[in-house]
Amino acid sequence: MIRERFRQLYGEYPAAVYSAAGRVNLIGEHIDYCGGKVLPAALSLCCRVAVRPNGTNFLRISATDLEQTALIDLCRTEDYRDLRWWKYHAGVAHTLKQAGYVLVGCDLLFDCTVPFGSGLSSSAAIEVATAYALAKMGGNAIDKRELAVLCREAERGYCGVSCGIMDQFASANGKKGCAILLDCATLESEYIPIDLKDCVLVLADCNKPHSLLASKYNERIRETETAQSLLSRRLPIGCLAALQPYELEEYRRLLPAVIYRRARHVTSECMRVQRCVNALKAGDLSLFGELLNASHRSLRDDYEVTGFELDTLAEEAWERPECLGSRMTGAGFGGCTVSLVKRDGLEDFIARVGAGYLKKTGREASFYIAEIADGIIEEDA
Repeated sequence: MIRERFRQLYGEYPAAVYSAAGRVNLIGEHIDYCGGKVLPAALSLCCRVAVRPNGTNFLRISATDLEQTALIDLCRTEDYRDLRWWKYHAGVAHTLKQAGYVLVGCDLLFDCTVPFGSGLSSSAAIEVATAYALAKMGGNAIDKRELAVLCREAERGYCGVSCGIMDQFASANGKKGCAILLDCATLESEYIPIDLKDCVLVLADCNKPHSLLASKYNERIRETETAQSLLSRRLPIGCLAALQPYELEEYRRLLPAVIYRRARHVTSECMRVQRCVNALKAGDLSLFGELLNASHRSLRDDYEVTGFELDTLAEEAWERPECLGSRMTGAGFGGCTVSLVKRDGLEDFIARVGAGYLKKTGREASFYIAEIADGIIEEDA
């Protein structure tokens, strides 16, 4: 379908079609920008891009769900920061160019199945798909880790979102059947095989889209930076995630109450990540579920990034006997929960949680079965 649509738009079939994955973070929320370890996995929900060099110095960019086409001059990539839909693509092109990549004019058509505003990293999928397509068409050597770092820089420096590295890293480096234990301070990573046995991961979108720029996301980053700055007067910590819970309690008098709660979430979540990895390696899905629940409570009470809709979805899930655990995933303030659900109770889970959520919020939730996939895929021509 995307190839035929490309031909209709640009007059020829694409030279290649690539995809980059959305991601679900299993646990380790809001600690990536604190230098912590996180546990994301790439999803089969993805952003596909069909691409062909066009012999000009311009990028012509279209999307299957938008009528307009953007025209990006590769000589003036710094000039497109105010574009609503296309600034992410322009930012990637600008960042690649600044890093010394060879870029050539291309026609591009994007088709994204990652729900926008869902907390499943549609922006990272778009960025990584754009970067990979442009790098390939320019004949550049490709290092997926470097591409992830450059895409993060595009979102931070060009688009103004103070994100961590997790989303882009998972989108570029995901592996089917595995989560990634990623140290966000060093970019060291380990693939963690996931055997869910008789369970599945269910994503529930509260259908209250969030905007990281409009939310308190950047405020939380500043609060954690404040915690590190105050604690660094007494403790030699290079990042807040290096702080141990006993150290936080010993020096909590240095922190205002709100800042202390933010730091407490970071320290407790870091511990939950390691316990979760151990549980998955041991096949202990009950403990995995308990850790999901504890993570949500910490994000709700200490970090205050959940909100009524996400809390309702999690609480409805906790009431279901077929659910082993549930929590918000992503930045919060809207988006999705991820739940570990027994397969034989899946239909009942979706029906009951959906009904309870509608009754309490007046909104209908959307449900997806999360399949863990490869990050970047080069499709057959």
